[in-house]
Amino acid sequence: MITARTDVVGSLLRPRELLRAREQLAAGTIEPAAFKQIEDRAVDQAVELQERAGLEVVTDGEMRRLSFQSALTDAVDGFGEVSLDAFLWGEWHSGSLGDKAIERPAALGVTGKLRRKRHLAAEDFTYLRSRATRIPKVTLTSPSLYANLWSKERSKDVYPTLDDFLNDVVGIYRDEIAELARLGATYIQLDAPHYPLLIEPGWRAFYEGQGWSLERWLGHGLELDNAVISDHPGITFSMHLCRGNQMSRWLVEGSYEPIARQVFRGTRVQRLLLEYDDERSGSFEPLRHVPEDKMVVLGLVTTKTPRRETVPELEARIREAARYIPLERLALSPQCGFSTSVVGNSISVDDERSKLETIARTAAAVWGGVAAPTPR
Repeated sequence: MITARTDVVGSLLRPRELLRAREQLAAGTIEPAAFKQIEDRAVDQAVELQERAGLEVVTDGEMRRLSFQSALTDAVDGFGEVSLDAFLWGEWHSGSLGDKAIERPAALGVTGKLRRKRHLAAEDFTYLRSRATRIPKVTLTSPSLYANLWSKERSKDVYPTLDDFLNDVVGIYRDEIAELARLGATYIQLDAPHYPLLIEPGWRAFYEGQGWSLERWLGHGLELDNAVISDHPGITFSMHLCRGNQMSRWLVEGSYEPIARQVFRGTRVQRLLLEYDDERSGSFEPLRHVPEDKMVVLGLVTTKTPRRETVPELEARIREAARYIPLERLALSPQCGFSTSVVGNSISVDDERSKLETIARTAAAVWGGVAAPTPR
């Protein structure tokens, strides 16, 4: 099992050059080969940023994705046209920026049998592996998160039930992870924000409206996750559980307590990346439910605002969490990605860099033996 004390959830801010190139590619004013060079350069910069900050784990910053969820829809036929709003919809909240509502697209819903055009992340991992000198992490999503892309009305001719649809998603994911294992991947993360969303009545009603009760979501949903990650002893798996992170806003608030026993004990991942950057997440007390075979990566550093956390502040919070789970089973990360879609949060690259460096410095102060940031 990977026991790194510093981690990163996945996404980093996209460079302006890459965002502009995405628009040009969609408009047909840039050739795919030229776009790929810009995309590769953005990944190189992301890896350098993380490694110079002193992180033990690095990702490609999700530079190649529209959203953290879009790897599946980009690589698999059957979904039809999936806009960015398919991944952004909901009632988003912020005390400083104001609330923002995005409607769920009316035409959303898989309408064809899923057929893989290419691998979801294998090519991305191969490139990342060639650039990284630290542990390269692949980010995927919990398969049941894609319940959002199934519709009783629009999908009934190809997938009459949510179970029918998700069974095919699981099959694609199992093939993907087998390929990643063949290519030498040692660390894969499943993003699962829908489990914390079940805490809130409105979101719970949506997910139950897709055909599963709350109990089935916290039972069978985790069984599907476990089916995806099984049979790969050489890979460390993690699960990231947050409450929404787009445009520096959030979807829900509340303690992990209502889902902690089922999720923390039911998942077979070895690392839990948990959001704890402010009071919205409640206390550390639910950590008492974490089994002894799992590490908890505390997401104490916010990606939503430019606020600069300090080493003493973070060290105090880590030691507070250690009242419920031993210090040797804890690690540190941001609470979520810095840009979980191409929209990104309202912070600068300098803020991003500073926060990652503070994570490395804090880990060195708490546990020792962690690389310090490289001077710029």
